[in-house]
Parts: sequence; C-alpha cells; structure tokens
Amino acid sequence: MRLVFMGNSIEEWGTAVAVAFATAVLMYTARYLLIHRLAQVAERSETRVDDWFLRLLRATYTIFILILALYLGSLMLEFPRKYELWLWRVAVSAMLIQAAIWADTAVRAWRSRYRQAAMGTESVASAASTAIIDFLLRLVVWVVFMLMILDNLGFNITTLVASLGIGGIAVALAVQNILGDLLASLSIVLDKPFVVGDFIIVGEHLGTVEYIGLKTTRLRGLGGDQVIFSNGDILKARILNQTRMFTRRAAFILRVHYATDPARLEAIPPMIKAIIEAHEQTASFERAHLRDLAEWSLNFEVVYWIKSPDYFIFMDTQQSILLAVLRGLKERGIEVAYPARMIVRDPFDCIEGASPLHSPASNKREGT
Repeated sequence: MRLVFMGNSIEEWGTAVAVAFATAVLMYTARYLLIHRLAQVAERSETRVDDWFLRLLRATYTIFILILALYLGSLMLEFPRKYELWLWRVAVSAMLIQAAIWADTAVRAWRSRYRQAAMGTESVASAASTAIIDFLLRLVVWVVFMLMILDNLGFNITTLVASLGIGGIAVALAVQNILGDLLASLSIVLDKPFVVGDFIIVGEHLGTVEYIGLKTTRLRGLGGDQVIFSNGDILKARILNQTRMFTRRAAFILRVHYATDPARLEAIPPMIKAIIEAHEQTASFERAHLRDLAEWSLNFEVVYWIKSPDYFIFMDTQQSILLAVLRGLKERGIEVAYPARMIVRDPFDCIEGASPLHSPASNKREGT
C-alpha cells in the first residue's frame, strides 16, 4: 500500500528532505570554508575588499540557508498552485531580508572603515555627521527592501509609495534651509575640502577651522574672534586651504637707490640667488630681476620657494634672507632707496629781511 501525504508519496517526501538536507549542508560547508579562507587572506592583505566580503559572509544567517534549502527541496514535490505561490513568496522574502542584512552590514563596514581612516582628525561634529549618513543609508536600505517584501507578498504598495513621496516633498519644503546646510555638512565630511585644525581663507575672512557642525562651520580668526559660516554658504565660496600647501611661495621687492652704479646693479641678482640657495629652508630659487624704474627707486623683484608651508618657518626664513641681503648690499656699498622729497627754495628767501616784492633784483629792475 502506497502512503500519500498532501498529494505526495513517502518516497517523494524522502527525496525532498534529502535534497533539502544536502543543500543545507553544502551551503553551510561552503560558507564555513569561505569564511575560514578569507580570514587568512584578510590577515595578510592590505586591501579592504576581502574584509568586506568576510563581514558579508559572517552576516549570512543559518536560518536563511535553511529556508532556501527547504524551498529547493519542496521543488521535488507537487503542491496546489496556491501553496506553490506562497512557498515562492516566503523563499523570496527570506532572500530579500538576507540581502537587506548584507546591505546593512556593508554600510556599517563603510562607517567603521571611514572612522578608522579619519581617526585623529575627525571632530565630534564630523563623527555626528558620519553617524547621520550611516543612519540615512541604513534607513533607505530597509525601507526599500521592506517595500520590495510587501510587494512580493502581494500587497499594493503604490499608495504607500505615493504617500511617502508627498510627505517627503512637504517636509523638504518646510525645512529646505536646514536640509541644505545638513547636506552641505555631509559634503564637507565626505569630500573633506578642510578638516578641523586647517587654516583656511574664505572670502575676506581667514582663520583656523575650530568646529564643523551639522549646520555651521566656525573659524577662529587671527584676532581671536570666532567667524561663523553656514555650511551652505561656505561651500558656495572659494576656499583657500593654507594647510594643504606642500611648499610656500615667497616674494619681495628690493628698492635700490638711483645713484647705484650699473655694474653694482648687475651683481645684485647673483648675490640674492647665492643667499637663497644657501639657506637650508628654501626649496628652490625662482628668479631675481630688475623689474622697473620706479619714481624714486630701482625695483628688483625676487621670488623663491620655501620647503615648509608653516607660516612661522616662512617668516623666519624670509627674515633671515632679508637680513643677509642687507648685509650683502652694505658690503658692496649699495644703498637701499627710500622715499624722499626735494624742496627747491628761492635763494633770496635766505636773505634776512628780504621780500620777494623788494628783492635787490626787483629794485634793480625798478631803477632801470
């Protein structure tokens, strides 16, 4: 006598159980071996791709392996159309949940990696911005996958999606300025045009970045005052990041007296070049030329590069070079020019009691 259960014989049920068991064992073994192998590779490798795959494999739960194995085993059986549809929906829903867990794990792995890369330079506000990015990405992941699961289960999600869209537009319009600054904050955190501690110039304002918040960025000016920008405004402006310089360009104008002999003038550029190239903090000498014949001086323009972008090193180097140039000019008998005004007076003004109207010359003219 042939035993039948739910339209399938005992032999068919045995085959289905065997297929499900073999599939589960095969997938679980493959997962275990891959995790073990990737863990060994990740220890030796400097790349992060293997670490990400390792975390994804570890986030693959056994319950979903069992559900998939049972579904594959059920394909060996014959069920009514309604039951087959629900088995398919349950299997797909389980896979969608597992895919959502993988996506959530990937986002959390990105955040962990980002925090490690930014350690030591990331401010509390930047950490908060990163946490917000992490929350928003994970929220989007779960909302999208939940909508897919509801649609897979047969629910009509068109109205729900339309409601979410209208609600999102209404909220965005109500808080568009705040959202603009928030998105600008996220852009600053991700793109990093500057970080806390950088010395930047924004328009007419300059100072050290003291705080990067969700809505504002604050600079500490040279005078000690705090300059506050909204994140949206600061990204619209041109930002000069002085901290990111590798070398610093230095230039000055040397004004020499017009009475200097041309032969001595020709010796000035080689002298300056030798002084600059001999200094330990200079990266390279660019040029030194007699630039123009000014109103009261002969102007030499000097340009060179300093190895360090540090402003104090720049000032110390500039001072040392200028003092050496002054000593060199003194040794060669060359005078530095300075503004002077010559006043020419009437020589008869020096005669005591003389008047322009009654000078000897005018008396003489009057007597002739």
